Amino acid sequence: MAALRPAYRSELATGTDRFFASRRTVCPWCSSARLTIRLRTTDLLQHKPGRFVLDRCADCGHVFQNPQLTTEGLEFYYRDFYDGLGERRMSGAFGGRTAMYRARAETMLPYAPAPRTWLDVGTGHGHFCGTARAVLPGTVFDGLDFTDGVELAAREGRVDHAYRGAFPDLAPELTARYDVVSMFHYLEHSTDPDRELRAAHATVRPGGHLLIEVPDPESRYARLLGRWWLPWLQPQHLHFMPVANLRRRLTELGFTVIAEQHAAPHDPVDLLAAVWLFLDHTAPREDAPWLAEPPGAFRRVLRTVLLLAGIPALVTATLLDRIAVRPLSHRLRLSNAYRLVARRD
Repeated sequence: MAALRPAYRSELATGTDRFFASRRTVCPWCSSARLTIRLRTTDLLQHKPGRFVLDRCADCGHVFQNPQLTTEGLEFYYRDFYDGLGERRMSGAFGGRTAMYRARAETMLPYAPAPRTWLDVGTGHGHFCGTARAVLPGTVFDGLDFTDGVELAAREGRVDHAYRGAFPDLAPELTARYDVVSMFHYLEHSTDPDRELRAAHATVRPGGHLLIEVPDPESRYARLLGRWWLPWLQPQHLHFMPVANLRRRLTELGFTVIAEQHAAPHDPVDLLAAVWLFLDHTAPREDAPWLAEPPGAFRRVLRTVLLLAGIPALVTATLLDRIAVRPLSHRLRLSNAYRLVARRD
């Protein structure tokens, strides 16, 4: 951290304004000018400086970051989250979710029980592909991502072939190559979701399938928990699409939506994450290279004391998430994600 601190200090010396594009005056999904502010927040995970605003379109319900991060801003806020300082932590977090990855792969069994080729877009370190092989042993799994995590996935044998770069830029060389293309919590990170969907249409062979999972902005948790709702994930998540919007756009592109799921993709962590985000926000910061100075001994002890005091709340939230809410998440409209399976006509 000491080695990284001077570079971060230099980069932040002129503030964060250059990390943001101009503010939009119309909805990027339907071009309506009826926009209202949905949320104001800060970076609650890395605690990098900056303030972020999500707007909501009153006509179509699309929620989007406004102003949106520029390419330079995205590079700054992603840095040391999935790679660098954060690589080991995130690899451990994603690597331990085997049951979730199996369930995602099993989603396709009724519609494509034996796909020959599968491309996972936004694959990260490839943990989904590594687990999905046990469900579909005869399938070739390729991964695509713009970070070096996809190259790590290839070295570890989780993907058969790694594509590094932007999906729309790589799509022409992948035309009609895949029986299944998956996008698990990928579209919300993209600067232009419509361009990504067109790339997916080009990449899926006729009769093949597109599998999409994204946060659900219509979840009641989004309103009840406010800025502490983890799927807002600012500043990384740029777009939140209501399910009706995404279904309609897929149909316009030449897909037929054959399955819509809300209960299955729900990840029962909302209350736990909200409590943790609040505790972490309230306690003194742990050391990070974008802080001007490392925290002193008193602040480190105070942080430890406050987090230990929050353990009962964390345990209670975990029990509520997994035992009380999970079985009723869809009925109560608390599901934090939805999943669509679409067939290319």
